[in-house]
Amino acid sequence: MDRETTSPQVDEIPGPNARERVDFHRSLAAPSTYVYDFVWDVTEPAIGPFCTDADGNVLMDFTGHVGAAPLGYNNPELLERMEAFDMIDPVKIAGQDFYSTAGDPDDVDFPGPPELMQRLVDASPERFDTVFLSNSGAEAVENGLKISYDRAGGKYAITFEGAFHGRTLGTLSLNRSKEIYRREFPEIGPVHDVPFCRDESCTAATCECGFFAGDTTKLRRMLNSETGYVNADEVAYLILEPIQGEGGYHVPSDAFMQEVANICDRHDILLIADEIQSGMGRTGDFWASDGFPIEPDVICAAKGARVGATIANEAIFPEEESRLSSTWGAGDIVDSMQGALTIDVIHEENLLDNAVTRGEQATAELDDATVPGVIDIRGRGLMLAVEFDTKERRDDVQDEAMKRGLLTLGCGYKTLRLLPPLDVREREITMAIELLSDAAEAAA
Repeated sequence: MDRETTSPQVDEIPGPNARERVDFHRSLAAPSTYVYDFVWDVTEPAIGPFCTDADGNVLMDFTGHVGAAPLGYNNPELLERMEAFDMIDPVKIAGQDFYSTAGDPDDVDFPGPPELMQRLVDASPERFDTVFLSNSGAEAVENGLKISYDRAGGKYAITFEGAFHGRTLGTLSLNRSKEIYRREFPEIGPVHDVPFCRDESCTAATCECGFFAGDTTKLRRMLNSETGYVNADEVAYLILEPIQGEGGYHVPSDAFMQEVANICDRHDILLIADEIQSGMGRTGDFWASDGFPIEPDVICAAKGARVGATIANEAIFPEEESRLSSTWGAGDIVDSMQGALTIDVIHEENLLDNAVTRGEQATAELDDATVPGVIDIRGRGLMLAVEFDTKERRDDVQDEAMKRGLLTLGCGYKTLRLLPPLDVREREITMAIELLSDAAEAAA
């Protein structure tokens, strides 16, 4: 497959092989979230955003596996380094009890968990020096909550409308995106929420989300020592996604973020940045929070990092042994290597700059394209969103786009998200926007 000339080619989707495979999968799997009857054939050619399905259709994947594949398919720089590694067993060890190495620690061709932790620390604010590795984004956030409760000793948590932080019982308690995620499940608490800014250009005077109210904000009013209803001294943490993911790819304003920072500083509240989807270079900054006037105390990463990671200053983590632990924490040898090498490729190939350039191109071409029903185009870097006037139109466009060979994902209520690989090319952006425009015309 030649990335320079490949384009989507679809005969029938899903085809008979895909339908058979989907039926087999669903005969065994518990009901879950299924967007497409799309089956990637891992034995067939794939590169960059292009992949081949079980019936030989070639598709352009702008889902990025919800941000978990920042380099797309079969990135040659990554594969070359991974292929030199002789596979071992076990590839996962009880990392809290055992260490692993691949040779000279000063010249490691095959970086492991400690090298991944070093790269994450180096990419984070200067005061960050300690990492706890786990399996997933939900675990990364869950451990962010635990160390914050331990450090601050408070009982209250503050989250935001539209938030999504994971599927464990602890992280579910903070979700405010869809009611079905939390229905009838027990929750940690008490958790308070306030509006999340939905206008990147808003000010206190122009705010329409309800966060700014009169001469104050709902967050400031909540924590007011005389008239508020939450004792700020008992707040363990405030958690937010710098750019909301599942909730609709909302990019907040600097005015909103500055107020969050001011309140956290004023009341000495720990600020947790959930960077599971927005981190690892997706927005053109390594962490999306780098592009806002906030200073997180804890950063939670996963997806593109290939493992879960909770990153903070050593003083925030518990001093007691066994306060934090995990069978596989710091013990996923191959995934940690892949995460470390992914970070290397992002820096060596200048993919942060590419995310900015290609994101600006995508936004400009979307503005110029004929896409019926679009009411908003937003995002930062290659974390892009196209919002439609109705949910039904969004769903129809998504379906028509797949028929033409473009895979996208929904988010929020009536929004499509676009997550191309960080090394996406100019022609690939143009091709994807043309396919999306054709899909919207057909849906209309």
